[in-house]
Amino acid sequence: MAQAKSLTDQELKIVLAMVAQGRHAARNRMKILLSHLGGMRVGEIAAVKIGDVLNPNGSIVDEIRLAAEQTKGSKPRTVYVSERLKKEIAQYLKHLKHLDPEKPLIYSQKGRDGFTANSLGQQFKTIYRKAGIQGATSHSGRRTFITNLANKGIGVRVLQALAGHASIATTQIYIDVNDEMKRAAVNLL
Repeated sequence: MAQAKSLTDQELKIVLAMVAQGRHAARNRMKILLSHLGGMRVGEIAAVKIGDVLNPNGSIVDEIRLAAEQTKGSKPRTVYVSERLKKEIAQYLKHLKHLDPEKPLIYSQKGRDGFTANSLGQQFKTIYRKAGIQGATSHSGRRTFITNLANKGIGVRVLQALAGHASIATTQIYIDVNDEMKRAAVNLL
């Protein structure tokens, strides 16, 4: 099975522009950015609750602490929230009518019910297809997240921890080597 495509900055902009024109624009932008800026798996995005992203004082958390039942490996995992992602979450929460901490952050169109990982994965695939991004899947955001950080010189041990992988070998599979990375490497000489 082919690896999911990692997106360039320009391709991500195309995807975000496309979702901005459709129904549920804020929700769709949020799920794309949780994947691309947080490195979250589709199942984690489906499982995250409003209370997972809010501090008791109403501010956005620095870390999303996922319980074992919210993760792929059934082990708790911490997702570190960048300043950019914090701003995106805060903006998204303004679109919600109720901030019930027990409700899913990403709701279905039927109201305040959540998605399954499978149904959310299908939505990712549809969004990427409509945006004209070939080879992109629900895993593309994670691959893009890891590849972009590797491209900025972040070491594989840190990437492994951020991705929640048990093995460095798994993390290395996620890193797309591109011409920009190769050019930067040789220019270090």
